[in-house]
Amino acid sequence: MRRRVRIGNLGGARAVILHRPHATVQALERQLGAIGLLVEAHWPELPAAALAADFIFFDADLGHDGQFPWAPGAAPMPMIALIGSEAPGRIEWSLDIGADAHVLKPVGGAGVYSALLISRSAFEARQQLAAEVAALRDRLEKRQTVVRAVAMLMGLGKSEDEAYAQLRRMAMAWRVSFEEAAERLAEAPRGPDAGARHDG
Repeated sequence: MRRRVRIGNLGGARAVILHRPHATVQALERQLGAIGLLVEAHWPELPAAALAADFIFFDADLGHDGQFPWAPGAAPMPMIALIGSEAPGRIEWSLDIGADAHVLKPVGGAGVYSALLISRSAFEARQQLAAEVAALRDRLEKRQTVVRAVAMLMGLGKSEDEAYAQLRRMAMAWRVSFEEAAERLAEAPRGPDAGARHDG
């Protein structure tokens, strides 16, 4: 199902600009202020308070990994690259660091608002994808735990169907999910015999 893009009010959002003092910063501050954002500029490093920002604009020309207090691609907010040089290496670095959108320098009278919306949409899509991947990994790990628990029970001479049935009864007796019962059984210090005795 196609995700609907949310275009909301940006007024009151906080933007941090990581760029050396320059006319680019002044032009960007004017545009962001006109949109209704609260703006602050820093160079060469981000202060700890920047972690609470809603958007980060950063200099793609002179920026480097060590300027950000998070791993590349793991920013807790949308990041927008300010690009003056279209050298492939600089663009590649911007993408690696996690740019969700970009604005070309020199900053003119347009482009900032759309960059804000595009970056927020890309950031939210990336966050949603990361959550879905984490959930899939969790489900896979739980399935592997169930397989281990069933194998343990089969090691006691039960058939596969009997092992699954016993694990299901354990879950009901312990009032936990099927997967949690498998985890308890797989991690039981005395092995499957302990779980089997608790099965009743």
